[in-house]
Amino acid sequence: MNRPEREAAVRRIMEQAPAPVPPDLCAEAVRRGERLLRRGRLVRRVLWLLAWAAAVAFGVWAARVHPWTQPPSQTTPPLTGW
Repeated sequence: MNRPEREAAVRRIMEQAPAPVPPDLCAEAVRRGERLLRRGRLVRRVLWLLAWAAAVAFGVWAARVHPWTQPPSQTTPPLTGW
């Protein structure tokens, strides 16, 4: 299909009457949009709750284990004065 044929096809389509729109299209779109917003808000709250729980768990673990201290040596010190 060359350019003039495409242009003619587009003109025919544009000259036709617009397709009928369902009467409840706007209400359905609003309902779906609100549902998506609620779901997104719930997901964000759950993720913040998980991040907070992970931070608290890390804090409790770090307070009990003290990972910043040096572990005791597993080897014996060198013997001197034999």
